[in-house]
Amino acid sequence: MQLNPPQIEAVTAPAANLLVIAGAGSGKTRVLVERMAHLMREHHLSPHALLAVTFTNKAAREMRERLEHAVGRSLHQMWVGTFHGLAHRFLRAHWKDAGLSEQFLILDSDDQTRMLKRMIAERQLDDAKFKPRGVAGFINGCKDEGQRPEHLQTGRDYYHDTLVSLYAEYDRQCRAQNLVDFGELLLRTFETLRDHPALLSHYQTRFQHLLIDEFQDTNSIQYAWVRLLAGPQTAVMAVGDDDQSIYAWRGARIENIHRFTSDFAPVQTIRLEQNYRSTEVILRAANAVISNNTDRLGKELWTDQGQGEPIALYAAFNEQDEARFVANRITAHVDQGGQYAELAILYRSNAQSRVLEDALLRAAVPYRIYGGQRFYERLEIKNALMYLRLVQNRLDDTAFERVINVPPRGIGERTVEQIRETARDEGCGLWEASQRLMSGGGLSGRAKTAVAGFTDLIASLDQRASTLELADLARDVIEKSGLLAYHGSEKGERGPSAGR
Repeated sequence: MQLNPPQIEAVTAPAANLLVIAGAGSGKTRVLVERMAHLMREHHLSPHALLAVTFTNKAAREMRERLEHAVGRSLHQMWVGTFHGLAHRFLRAHWKDAGLSEQFLILDSDDQTRMLKRMIAERQLDDAKFKPRGVAGFINGCKDEGQRPEHLQTGRDYYHDTLVSLYAEYDRQCRAQNLVDFGELLLRTFETLRDHPALLSHYQTRFQHLLIDEFQDTNSIQYAWVRLLAGPQTAVMAVGDDDQSIYAWRGARIENIHRFTSDFAPVQTIRLEQNYRSTEVILRAANAVISNNTDRLGKELWTDQGQGEPIALYAAFNEQDEARFVANRITAHVDQGGQYAELAILYRSNAQSRVLEDALLRAAVPYRIYGGQRFYERLEIKNALMYLRLVQNRLDDTAFERVINVPPRGIGERTVEQIRETARDEGCGLWEASQRLMSGGGLSGRAKTAVAGFTDLIASLDQRASTLELADLARDVIEKSGLLAYHGSEKGERGPSAGR
């Protein structure tokens, strides 16, 4: 497919700030790839002079692969990735400037919730009022806005002040345990660049072009990150569509795409309005809906894909009626000679799948669910990773608490609570607290034996770690910890193929 005139204009534009308003299906990924290839081929720029940001790891991999194909060489070291992925790369390279230790660990959302749950329990707060996920949302929202606990005003009310206090304690514990959550990746990167002028100057000089995809979905810290990194000679290409902004609930600020033309002035604006994905009927319907949006930057999608079939709308009585209708349409399609593989069902949330699955089973329609639980969120994988984390870092309280009784080894909740209380009273980590309790006689004979068995296991795994390659270490940990036998024997939904 040849580039159309607006696409050519975006690809070959001079080195200046560009705002590309790219409608759905208008080939924006191709434009981004061709723009980078053009800069390397025609302007003889090194791939190290370009930084490209997109919003999913899959999109980043696709962008890199297409660019490598376009220029005919490997670009493994080029900075192409998500905001979080690139921030992680930056912090690994500049951990000392960022105030981290070299072996800092990433705290995922589940681990973050577990840590906060423990903190809430230690303070004896009402967990119905201070729900761990709600507190996590508050902390993540503050980080998305670039706010540390000391930046937040207190004295408003008990609830808000308690959230700020929990944020401060959470921040302290993360620093003590050398943990970095997802929001911290971006905030710490921004602060490190801001507070180290020489380092900032280095990257501003290095990256002559910043190319940001899905710009309408950037949040405050991401926008500040781009503004900071863009030096006097840096050209920023922001690609996005104000009509496709749907992530305000997770911090995205549509006003960023509106502010771009003033904050990065002068800016050349290019509109990609030819859609290569849909028929005319679909686009007319989409344009009619979008036209009701306020504060639009303005565009009108069009296509040369033909008129297409009319849109059918079915107003169901309830979700069961809707599911039956879908199943009946599928059955009718196959009865008329169609194939199941030609059909797909799209739904907005996973909660909707249950009713649909029931209807498909009743109609004997074979189906496959896509987008299930992620590999690293599976119970058995997280347990293995926690063992590896604890082997590497005894200060990791989150890992300690998760696997101390996994597989079950006779360490009850009362024993774990004793360890927590000792850690809190003596100002140490859970590992150190367990050692003190065992040496000081603070545990019953049975509990002491069980805890000693666990700590001895971790110590023995650590002794072998220095002599093993990573793959062999992981295998060793999974086998000797008992995880292989434990998860391998589970049945049903918690069995080897299910996870949790």
